[in-house]
Amino acid sequence: MTFRDLLTNVLALTSLMFFLIVSGCAQPTSEESSVDSSEEADVVTDIDDSVEGAGTRAEGITDTEVIFGTHTDLTGPIALYGVESVNGVNMRFDEINAEGGVHGRTLRLIAEDTMYQVPDSLRAANKLINRDQIFAMLMALGTPNNNAVMPLQFESGIPNLFPLTGSIQMGEPFHPLKWTSRGIYYYEMRTAIKHFVGTVGLERPCVVYIDNDYGQEIYDGAFDQAEEMGVEIVATSSHRSTESEFTATVLKLREANCDLVILGTVVRDTILLFETVRKMAWEGVTFVGNNAAAGQPVANIESGSSEGYYAFSHMSQIYPEIETDEKRLEWYNRYLELYGAAPDVPAMEAYRNADLIALVLEQVGRDLTRAKFLAGLESLHQYEDPFGYTLTFGPKDHRGVDSSVLVQVQNKRWVQLDLVVSYD
Repeated sequence: MTFRDLLTNVLALTSLMFFLIVSGCAQPTSEESSVDSSEEADVVTDIDDSVEGAGTRAEGITDTEVIFGTHTDLTGPIALYGVESVNGVNMRFDEINAEGGVHGRTLRLIAEDTMYQVPDSLRAANKLINRDQIFAMLMALGTPNNNAVMPLQFESGIPNLFPLTGSIQMGEPFHPLKWTSRGIYYYEMRTAIKHFVGTVGLERPCVVYIDNDYGQEIYDGAFDQAEEMGVEIVATSSHRSTESEFTATVLKLREANCDLVILGTVVRDTILLFETVRKMAWEGVTFVGNNAAAGQPVANIESGSSEGYYAFSHMSQIYPEIETDEKRLEWYNRYLELYGAAPDVPAMEAYRNADLIALVLEQVGRDLTRAKFLAGLESLHQYEDPFGYTLTFGPKDHRGVDSSVLVQVQNKRWVQLDLVVSYD
């Protein structure tokens, strides 16, 4: 059993125990809570078998609406991503509803704030599944949060649509209810080591990461690629998602003579780390992150401490002063007018996903079931989103996106470079 398999089973067991407690269903004993380690190998691959009541109208569908839910960060350390994703979904749903909905049904998103905390995600999921009776989970935020909730929602036959995390575990092992549409951290970090060590010639890679499932995946990707190349990860440092002091981290990395630092950080901790690097005058080191650490606020650091920072991303930000695509620019201005803030990639991604969902609902027709909806998703080929990107799904391919590109902060903008990561 690999570390990732072991982690998945432990998360499933922990999630189930917590869920039963908060929902008042039972007080599990150690015997009742045991999980068969072979469960992942026996994963269901048929939609009808995985969706409860597949042939009948599912929960979350009424004569007048279809209800989606999300557990996300609205007030915590990565609230920027959570708020933007909710705005993006609601923006597209509101447009659709203003035109009469889809086959006479309006689309509604119920968003629950988790502050990026797993216990709060489990409580939110309990409410969304049992009280709100949602049709599907949409753009739930966070790797550890999704890992904890997915086993519980899958028991109820509820799909996990396009979570706001690039964890490999959102799509692997394959499951009929897992659907993704963004870059994959693990492959991005393997490519980072391969490129910056194998091609650029850096020699002393290090890793800084949040001490949770997300951070562990960043570490795993960097470590696995380094091991394959016979390269040593010379230093590592982990921290809590709420950490605000990085002096000791920078001292440790500098003393180890790191020339490449792989980041398993998000927004706030990335900014604080770069500011600490600047204040301590540490120079001559290359920093590389992923799409979770590639938000516009990182590029916008007033001091310029993030200048030159690399990351991988599956979409490019819209900069109105240089944007040449009229449709992208028009969307940017509408979002800005609605919400009073410039949209970042999570808002674009959410709007795209809401549009994709509406398209499938339209194709399925009025006689909607979860099984028909998922079959419709699997038949969606070469969907071109409002921003010029193409997604494709299939019966055994629920990823949608199959590549990321390397971007770099240049003059407070994310600039796309030539390096492409393919997941095939």
